[in-house]
Amino acid sequence: MSRKRIIARKIAGKLVDFISFFFLSCFITTCSIMIFAHGADFTVEYITARAKQTFVNIFFISVLFVIVDSLRRRLTLEKSIENITLALNQITKGDFSVRIEKTGRNYTWYDFEKIIDGINTMTEELSSVEIFKNDFISNVSHEIKTPLAVIQNYGTLLQSPNLSEESRMEYAKAITQASRRLSEMISNILKLSKLENQQIFPNTESYDLSEQLCECLLNFESLWEEKSISIESEIEDSVTINADPEMMSLVWNNLFSNAMKFTPENGEVFVALKKDGNSAVVTVRDTGCGMTEEVKNHIFDKFYQGDPSRASAGNGLGLALVKKIIDITKSEICVSSESGKGSEFTVTVRSD
Repeated sequence: MSRKRIIARKIAGKLVDFISFFFLSCFITTCSIMIFAHGADFTVEYITARAKQTFVNIFFISVLFVIVDSLRRRLTLEKSIENITLALNQITKGDFSVRIEKTGRNYTWYDFEKIIDGINTMTEELSSVEIFKNDFISNVSHEIKTPLAVIQNYGTLLQSPNLSEESRMEYAKAITQASRRLSEMISNILKLSKLENQQIFPNTESYDLSEQLCECLLNFESLWEEKSISIESEIEDSVTINADPEMMSLVWNNLFSNAMKFTPENGEVFVALKKDGNSAVVTVRDTGCGMTEEVKNHIFDKFYQGDPSRASAGNGLGLALVKKIIDITKSEICVSSESGKGSEFTVTVRSD
């Protein structure tokens, strides 16, 4: 509802109140005068008798108005208050599906309608949070069970007395990979939780982004060599930004990790950094499987994995962590991708 309409509605309400009380006052005054002056013979006895009768009549008229006003309050105020109180009691018990129906369009309900709108909006948000919490717990439970099952199964196999050295090394390697994946997932969950609860604040300082990108990229050297991935880079020298270096390193590591994971053998990963006015623009492009529009719409959701065939290589938390850091540091990230033709992530960080 527009502000002008709200003001007009309030003015109309006040005008109706004034007219109602004006005519009510006129009616009571007229009745009092008519009762008092009926058959007027203004002697002392007459005035005394009429004064008593007028007092009694006005008393009963007042009682009648009290009853009428009580009914009005019951319909317009107390009923609305009861509905709101009942809804709030249900909300405190954890029932976020409750919605309060509006009591009408008359101006007398307008203030209650604002309260009702606020409560209904709150319960909708709480319902979404509750669904998200349940999904999050379900996803965490599922993701934790997978590496734990791997560790348990291979741990059991390692107990075999006739196990060859080659099999023993293979099983031990599988256990190590599963435990590392479990550790990374728990670490990411804790980081996300702290970021979302605002328990981590950016520790801003001036540092060389060019150097940081090179260091992060070199951490994946063994992976790109293993898959024979060609690394192309156009990183400008001495690009300085004011940001939290630890947080931003999480962004670059996750983007590089995804690029390496989704790029096939003999593919190519391109990394670029350039200064653009008061901003630094980082581009990470790969020649991997790419994404459909549906996948692009969900890549920053927790535990979302667009390519199930590569689910074992991650836990769906990396890009959610990236997006949260980007939002906290007031940076920007955009994604362009086409299925079968690779993906490109562009991060813009203010350098002043």
